[in-house]
Amino acid sequence: MDKVRQKGAVIRALGAMSGTSLDGVDAAVIETDGVTIKGFGPAEYLSYSAEQRGVLHAALGHWHGDVLAPATDVVMDAHRQLLGQFAEVDLIGFHGQTVAHAPRAQGTLQLGDGAALAEAFGVPVVWDFRSADVELGGEGAPLAPFFHFACAKWFGADAPVAFLNLGGVGNITWVDPGFDRPEEDGALLAFDTGPANAPINDLVQARLGVPYDAGGAIAAKGTVETGALELFLAEPYFARIPPKSLDRNDFAEMVGLVAELSDADATATLTAMCAAGVAEAMQHCPRAPSRVLVTGGGRHNPVLMRMLAVSLDCPVMPVEDVGLDGDMLEAQAFAYLAVRVARGLPTSCPGTTGVRAAVSGGTLSVPAP
Repeated sequence: MDKVRQKGAVIRALGAMSGTSLDGVDAAVIETDGVTIKGFGPAEYLSYSAEQRGVLHAALGHWHGDVLAPATDVVMDAHRQLLGQFAEVDLIGFHGQTVAHAPRAQGTLQLGDGAALAEAFGVPVVWDFRSADVELGGEGAPLAPFFHFACAKWFGADAPVAFLNLGGVGNITWVDPGFDRPEEDGALLAFDTGPANAPINDLVQARLGVPYDAGGAIAAKGTVETGALELFLAEPYFARIPPKSLDRNDFAEMVGLVAELSDADATATLTAMCAAGVAEAMQHCPRAPSRVLVTGGGRHNPVLMRMLAVSLDCPVMPVEDVGLDGDMLEAQAFAYLAVRVARGLPTSCPGTTGVRAAVSGGTLSVPAP
């Protein structure tokens, strides 16, 4: 524990992320002092079964009730299984599973018990990353931007860049690498762009019994319904000034807009909605980024990537083009944030979540001796 708190010491941290796409759990190791990235370690993925996804899906949008206990069991069992594959780590960053997010109302809810994981593995665990930010007036999301800032420094960006994460919900981080610290005014702007993979996944699961549109194959056969797309873009969310964030189900009516379309046309239209939300988001950037680096599952969808390339006025590429791992960037982010929390460094600021002042958000649980 002394090493974890020792300023400047390089920590081998393990981060775990279970996203709103409900596909599974990512876990990855990084080496960092909480400021700069010193190295990347091993990474693993554990897929949820169809039954487990069903249990988690049933818990979405619930703040209380009987559906939360079995969903928590799914989250904890998966994390115990996956994290147990890693050895010789100093600290764990455990995000948990978001099932409800309404920062201006009830707050934010991630299922999982970091204290129990600390006891199970005998390693300090940082968890409940979002609550402190929400309590201080922030959106509680997105939280990866401070790590994106460190990544831009790591690969030597010399002009503003944007990280676009396409998970269940899309979010963007605009980074100016000319600043020294992420919490400085003007260094970062981050917010949710709109729905991404979640409505596509839900639609193809309900209609075709498959968990996602693999390789964009379904969307590639369809035609975008422009009327539905225009109704989608009329949503007031897109005109709101960031920072701003979304719950997974905030745009649930999207599926209704494509209800009368064929499977292919509906999937193509939902995919176009994701890209259009990103194009709208770019209007809020302080100035145009030199490139957009795409992370998350959406970058594996060539139809979506083509739509983004057509919609945006700058190069669009997967984060692998700068040496990063787009499948594990979120898990790595929570490893990095865990070290910052353990050392009292901020993890969010007004430019990333709208919080009143830079805050170090997270609970550190230490196993009993």
